[in-house]
Amino acid sequence: MAGMTVAPRRWITRLAAAAGLLVTVVALLIAPATPASAHAVLESTSPAASSVVPSAPSEVVLRFSESVRKVPGKIRVIAPDGSRADRGEPSFDGGEVRIPVDPAGGRGTYLLSFRVISADSHPVSGAFTYSVGAPSTPPVDSGTDSRANPVVGTAVKVARFLGYTGLVLLVGPALVLAALWPRRLSRRGPARLAWTGLGLVAVATLADLWLQVPYTAGGGLFEVTGEGFGSVFGSAFGTAHLVRLGLLAASVFLLRPLLTRPVGRADAIILAVLGGAALLTWPLAGHPAASPAPAVSVVVDAVHLGSMAVWLGGLLMLATFLLRQADERELGAILPIWSRWAALAVSALLLAGTVQALIEVATPQALFDTTYGRLLLAKIALFAVVIAVAAYSRQLVRRRVAAQRPAPVRRAVWVELAVTVVVLGLSATLVQTTPARTAVAGPSSTEAGLFSTKLSSSLYDMQIEVSPAQRGNNSVHLYAYDKNNQPLPVVEWKATAALPSAGIEPIDVPLLPLTDNHAYGDISLPASGDWQIKITARTTDIDQATVTATVPIR
Repeated sequence: MAGMTVAPRRWITRLAAAAGLLVTVVALLIAPATPASAHAVLESTSPAASSVVPSAPSEVVLRFSESVRKVPGKIRVIAPDGSRADRGEPSFDGGEVRIPVDPAGGRGTYLLSFRVISADSHPVSGAFTYSVGAPSTPPVDSGTDSRANPVVGTAVKVARFLGYTGLVLLVGPALVLAALWPRRLSRRGPARLAWTGLGLVAVATLADLWLQVPYTAGGGLFEVTGEGFGSVFGSAFGTAHLVRLGLLAASVFLLRPLLTRPVGRADAIILAVLGGAALLTWPLAGHPAASPAPAVSVVVDAVHLGSMAVWLGGLLMLATFLLRQADERELGAILPIWSRWAALAVSALLLAGTVQALIEVATPQALFDTTYGRLLLAKIALFAVVIAVAAYSRQLVRRRVAAQRPAPVRRAVWVELAVTVVVLGLSATLVQTTPARTAVAGPSSTEAGLFSTKLSSSLYDMQIEVSPAQRGNNSVHLYAYDKNNQPLPVVEWKATAALPSAGIEPIDVPLLPLTDNHAYGDISLPASGDWQIKITARTTDIDQATVTATVPIR
């Protein structure tokens, strides 16, 4: 009778998993295919930016380095008298956008502002002017604000971090319970950890879908529309997240028996296949799907993410449960196996990370000259620390010290976990940062220049350097000093750049702290003029001050 009740239960479990897979298939079928793209750069325009043409064109053409998609209502052409000069909807063809304009418009300077979305889910915005007949005072764009909301940007990074954390909490218990868990020990603790991880992944996925609407269109956390959701769900980003939710639903029914008792090989294989498919949804919604070699990048990124989850999740299980609850005999059997698994996961991480870096950074110069490259260097440095600690742990296992005295191994494992959590945070930031290969592909100037000034506030003196101070990509260096001209530590940096004369609203400048008093950022300034760069530096929990520099951009 027992066998007869178990078999139907297994069939029900597998049917439920199949239902979850059906949801995944439907998500794949209803979503249209989207061409690959990544942090597209505006390469050229017709008419050219800041140019003077003899007669009004019938259309304005934007040419991006990669394919882009429409963000509803975010491309506008403003005539010299402040009226809208664009007529009808813009057309998109890969990286080319054509905006029909009124050919009977008057003489003077026109302002075009745009916000589009690349297939890797990141918005690209900017503005430029052109003149018909002769230049005039640039008009002001009084349309709805489409600036990136800093709260939304931070929330997106938090959601990414929670998703990675949930993946670690889910994969670690599932793997250890399936292959290394002693039968005499209770599975209740690891089960709670796994369910928490699955919940975090689901919540983070739903949060990603919600946040993508204001992130792409601009606005606050709750400034969402049905049209915005439709655009997100119809993109590769939305498809990947819907597929992830379907795979999570399918895995629930196979995960439940694994967390309560040993399962058969068939169920474990099906669960592993579901997990591998779910891993692919992360790179399919980000930079790898839009790289020069998307097939390679997606697979490599999935391997990188899976290896991280196996390694970090296994470490968490060791530190939290096995090194505390398992006896000497059990640890003697478990630790050598785990040591080999960890070595394999680390090797996969190194290999996948190297391939990723070669694709996303492209040149040695970009490794040092872009925010993405410097974040990657910081990640590599921290990873080297983790490798050193892991090597120490492996030596303890080889000497058979861990089984008799697990305390040294436990301490080493906690150090590994602590440093790797920081690495996860850097990873969550990297997926929201323009890849180095794209950052260096923007318009470049032939003559290098430097703008430098020093401003004072009640709290500090701020040295501001902008290079090359020309239209296109610019680097910004910020240095904080106290009133005695000594380096002043800054707790938090914020900066924006705006061109009020052309109606360009503040654009966030992503900043990377290099030292306590020195921060660096990259930003593309699309038009010439006197840009207002506003810097807010917080020196304590309650003390902060803001200074504004006027930077002439040629």
